[in-house]
Amino acid sequence: MIRTNNLHIVIAEDDTDDTEIILESFSRHSSFTKISLVKNGKELIDFLNSDEEKPDVILTDINMPVVNGIEALKEISRNSEMSQIISFAYSTSINILYQKKCLQYGAKAFIIKPGVIGEFERIPYKIMEVINSLQT
Repeated sequence: MIRTNNLHIVIAEDDTDDTEIILESFSRHSSFTKISLVKNGKELIDFLNSDEEKPDVILTDINMPVVNGIEALKEISRNSEMSQIISFAYSTSINILYQKKCLQYGAKAFIIKPGVIGEFERIPYKIMEVINSLQT
């Protein structure tokens, strides 16, 4: 059974403004009690391979330097331990190929980044909707 409270999420996001907004959104949601931040897919993989506490949830942006979100999801999908972590991708891009690749590499959903700051508040709720749907 998947936990639905006291969740640890790691967020891969290279844009400092988006990082600040998304951090605030998850900080206000009661299901997420620990938030870790990384700046790109390489840092995400390094974090998952480290001795740090493994997260319950991954949220990765797609367009990042060094290693992008799709490449990171591909790497995660190849690792039996990492692939057990519930992953989500998000991006300003609505590119269907990006969405298909993310889902192919194990993302449970592809979330379009909102164009309005206040809409970022909905992202943790969207993630929890998917997590709750996995319970059935």
